[in-house]
This record gives sequence, C-alpha cells and structure tokens, in this order.
Amino acid sequence: MRFVLTCLSRISAFVCKRGVFTIVLGLSIVSSVYAQDIVVSEKDFTCIRDGRQIRNTFIRHSDPEKLKEAMRIFENSVPDTEYPVGTFLQLVPFEAMVKHPREKFPKTNGWEFFALDLSEAGTKIRDRGDNVVNLSLGAPCLSCHQPAAKFDFVCEKKHGCAPLPFDDKKFVEIQATDPRCPKK
Repeated sequence: MRFVLTCLSRISAFVCKRGVFTIVLGLSIVSSVYAQDIVVSEKDFTCIRDGRQIRNTFIRHSDPEKLKEAMRIFENSVPDTEYPVGTFLQLVPFEAMVKHPREKFPKTNGWEFFALDLSEAGTKIRDRGDNVVNLSLGAPCLSCHQPAAKFDFVCEKKHGCAPLPFDDKKFVEIQATDPRCPKK
C-alpha cells in the first residue's frame, strides 16, 4: 500500500508540474501575442495632417520602418497583406482605425475603429472597438469595411467598399476643418 501511495504521489507531482508548465507556457504565448499590441489613448489622436498623406488618407506609425511598410501596403493596394500593428489610418479627422493583433479584434483582423469628438483642446474618444457605428452613414464601420477584407479591411476606391458620398475635393475640405491643427 505504501508503494502505491508513493507512486501515486510521484505521479501526481509530475502531473501537477506538467500542468503548471502547460499553463505558464500558454500564458507566455498569449502574452507574447499581445506584447506587440499598443495602448491607444486620446493623446494619440492629434492633427490629421501629422500623418503621412497618400491620396486622401493619412497614415501614422511610431516606428519609422513600420510606417514605411504601412505606406507601401497602402500606396500599392497590396492584397492579402496585413498592416503592421500600431498603424493609424484616417480619412477624416473625426474617425480613425488603428491596427492591433488580429486576436484582439478577430472580426476586423485586428482593426479597432474610433469615433472622435474634436476641439482645439484635443480629442475625446466617443466610441471605439469593432462595433462602432458611423454616425454619418448610420451603419457599423465594419459593414462598409467588410468587402475590403482582401485588403486587410482598408477601404479605398476599387477595394470593394461602397463609395462614400464625397469627392476628393470634399475630403480635403473636411480634413481642413480639424480644429487640432495649427492655423496657417
């Protein structure tokens, strides 16, 4: 009986150690996936023109190499390629999308949508996440961006997204109304 108890004790210790190892390994994998994530706050949203402009869209990233990669993907409309985590895209001052690891927002391949309230004093986040509703269109951002899944959910002309009711000149006018930008 003593032998059986000793064996059970050793087996139980082995199983326990293995279980703890498995849990620690799993947590380290999950944390490494999210380790590359960024924290986005209202302070991250400044004048739209602080970004690099390609056509009508402004692109930002804190890492110059990842900014170059994001700009290459956008400029060339590269299909089946993900933008680097930390990429900010803005077409109009009061909306933005920010790239996170896809696990954080699986429906949008990692994109978090933002609805922003703007003033000269700065930015307030009105809504954020993958279920944000575009107030101008009365529809969730994802409903318009879904047809551009092949382009990592980034809408542009010829990406499958429904066209917006503005021409290029109107986008320039809207962008010029950003109260966070210095007056010229």
